[in-house]
Amino acid sequence: MITEKDLEITHHAREKMLVEGRSVIHVCMAHERGSKFSQTDGYLSVYMYFSVAYKKIGDKYRIKTVYINK
Repeated sequence: MITEKDLEITHHAREKMLVEGRSVIHVCMAHERGSKFSQTDGYLSVYMYFSVAYKKIGDKYRIKTVYINK
């Protein structure tokens, strides 16, 4: 299970989480349970009605952005 210690959340992602009303728990759930798609520089995990863009660096996950699917 991924925890907050495994995440490195960028400033942009923290701002988006605040605006979109998502918590670290939601980001962890999206990473574990969501559909994963490969992107140019990382991955996109789509879970329920929101998405998380991230990149795996070593044993950590750098969260780049979080947004609501429209």
